[in-house]
Amino acid sequence: MECLITAETEKDYPEVYQVNALAFGQENESKLIEELRPTAHYIPELSLVAKLEGQLVGHISFSLIDIIDTNARHSSLTLAPLAVHPDFQNQGIGSQLVAQGLAKARSLGYSSAIVLGHPQYYPRFGFAPAAQWNIRCPFEVPSEAFMAIELLPGGLQGKSGVVKFADAFEGV
Repeated sequence: MECLITAETEKDYPEVYQVNALAFGQENESKLIEELRPTAHYIPELSLVAKLEGQLVGHISFSLIDIIDTNARHSSLTLAPLAVHPDFQNQGIGSQLVAQGLAKARSLGYSSAIVLGHPQYYPRFGFAPAAQWNIRCPFEVPSEAFMAIELLPGGLQGKSGVVKFADAFEGV
C-alpha cells in the first residue's frame, strides 16, 4: 500500500496525536511529540506523516540525541516514535516511513541513528545492536532491542558512550 509521505505540518498535529495514541493504546508518545516540537531536539524535516487518500495513517519522528563518553559528546538521532493507525498496520506503511525517514536523515547529513524497538523489525533497515559500537542506553533494556545504524560510512566510528535523550522522553 503506497502512501504519500511528507513532513508534518501544523495542521497535521491533531491527527498525529490521534494516530500515536491509537497505535500505542496510550497518550505518552503523543505527548512526547508535543513536548519535543518546541525544543532544539525536534527536526521538522524528520517528523514525517503517511497519508492514504488524504487520511493521515502513520507518523515517524527522528530527534536529536547525544552519545556521551568521558571525553566527548557526539550528536546522533533517535527514531521515536513510529506509529501506524491500527486499521492500517501490517500493510507496509511503517516500513515506508522508516525507509524514507532514514533516507531523508542521510540526505540531510546525519551520520547515525538509534532506536529502542522490536529486534525482529528494525534490522531489515540496517539497524544492529548498539552494543557493537559500545553505545549504551541510560536505562535497563534488553540489549537486542537497543539498536543503531550508520547512515553514512563510519557514522558511528569512535562514538561510544551512553545515550542522552531529550528530557521529553522521561515521560514515555
